Amino acid sequence: MRTFYWRPLTLLCLSAWLAGCAGMQPQSSVVDTSFELKGADFSQQIEQIQALNQQRWQELQETLKYDSVTHASKWRQWQTPSLPEYDLWDRLRASFQWDVHQYQNPRIQEEMQWFLAHPSFLDRMMTRMHKYLYHVVTRLEAKGLPGELALLPVIESAYNPFAYSHGHAAGMWQFIPSTGRHFGLHANWWYDGRRDVLSSTEAALTYLKRLNQRFDGDWLLALAAYNAGSGNVNKALRKDEQAGGQGQYWDLDLPAETQAYVPRLLAVAKIFAEPERYGLAIPSVKNQPYFAVVDTQGQLDLNLAAKMAGISLDELKQLNPAYSRWATNPEGPHRLLVPIAKAQKMGQQLASLPPEKRVTWQKYRIRSGDTLLAIAHRFGTSVKALQDTNKLRNHRIRAGKELLIPQPMQAYAQAKTNTKPDRPHLKPVEYQVRAGDSLWRVARQHSVSVHDLARWNTLGIRDILRPGQKLLIHTASTRNQASSLGYTVRKGDSLYTIANRFRVSVQDIADWNKLNPRHYLQPGQKIKLYVDLSAR
Repeated sequence: MRTFYWRPLTLLCLSAWLAGCAGMQPQSSVVDTSFELKGADFSQQIEQIQALNQQRWQELQETLKYDSVTHASKWRQWQTPSLPEYDLWDRLRASFQWDVHQYQNPRIQEEMQWFLAHPSFLDRMMTRMHKYLYHVVTRLEAKGLPGELALLPVIESAYNPFAYSHGHAAGMWQFIPSTGRHFGLHANWWYDGRRDVLSSTEAALTYLKRLNQRFDGDWLLALAAYNAGSGNVNKALRKDEQAGGQGQYWDLDLPAETQAYVPRLLAVAKIFAEPERYGLAIPSVKNQPYFAVVDTQGQLDLNLAAKMAGISLDELKQLNPAYSRWATNPEGPHRLLVPIAKAQKMGQQLASLPPEKRVTWQKYRIRSGDTLLAIAHRFGTSVKALQDTNKLRNHRIRAGKELLIPQPMQAYAQAKTNTKPDRPHLKPVEYQVRAGDSLWRVARQHSVSVHDLARWNTLGIRDILRPGQKLLIHTASTRNQASSLGYTVRKGDSLYTIANRFRVSVQDIADWNKLNPRHYLQPGQKIKLYVDLSAR
């Protein structure tokens, strides 16, 4: 970590140069972070990034050295061996548009005191933030929005793309499901667009721009609406107008959370605008993209993708938090974010990967008496996953047809040997993941194996759990509830009627008694059932 001490003259010159750049907005000053790997073009993209960064640095040097109108003579009087590096923080500050010092409200001071009293929060947040900041700043510049909005995820989620609130908001920008859908952030069993770094950022900036326009350019009201909803802000404005107010944010009767929300962002903006003033040393972040976008051209196992990129699965998931399972979404988006230095290697390996090795599927032929729920429990997946994978519109399935069962590659060999359990698949316990949980920890708490827990939830054993995520667990207690029961077949009985009566599947009864599901039962015949008596 390097801390730079700016002299007044340097800061003045740099501010003048940056203001000029902001006004001119040359095309070469903004590099789109959403690079898409397409063969040999990738090396050219890297060279272009380096060239543009070098050009920007040279322009800064020339401006500081040779400004004959203002500071040339004073600049030469200051002898310095080198200039401070123009990093991403400098670029961000150059795009700030709000005069935060005009706001002296006590609520801002209170929020500032909290942040300054908890430097560990800022430290943890910045270890995550640097991965995504270049992309956010670039998109803000492209849309002409204030740079201060790059700090909004600080107060929304601490820049944690896995963040999940009690109000069911998710991702860095904390979209609730309904608002997410309105802005195209769809979710299914495989994927949640609210956690997609690229898609959620685009949606958030579009939403913020619309709110700003709706409230006639008043950013404080727009931010309040982002937090509390436009309806609540409009209601507060009408109430204020009836009381003879001027419609100022500070005078509105808003929810307590929203009353703290806007001052909190202004406090963070003040701190990051002048960190040295508050005794903070902000680690330098290079003004270059952290990740590149690799086109996967279809569904891909994440564990395999991490190996091809030469990174850990954890690092891959930090950049791709939208994928909820062990593979990318079969319906797209077909892309992965990877560290920019690893993208070329991954692209080359992906190009030579046979299609059948991208993901592992197990074919299952539907038997008489099967239900989607029973099949899902048998293979440790969900009904929704089976429906999505097999394009099923409802729960109806036909005996003799084949289903594709998604399986993580690392669990595939084990799953193949466990397709005929000797005990019934009872309704499992539902467990909600808490902060700090891992597959190993949850498995240990419930006295099950990590492999079983992963298989029941179609996860890889190295997958990261998110607070709020729900797991299905066949605990020891639920397994022990299956009591062995002898049953004498009566006139009119069939495997189907018995299965329905005892809430098990036809195939389970056949497996337990080594019967052919197509054969008829005889009155007086004895069969064995494993039944959950507590559920009856």
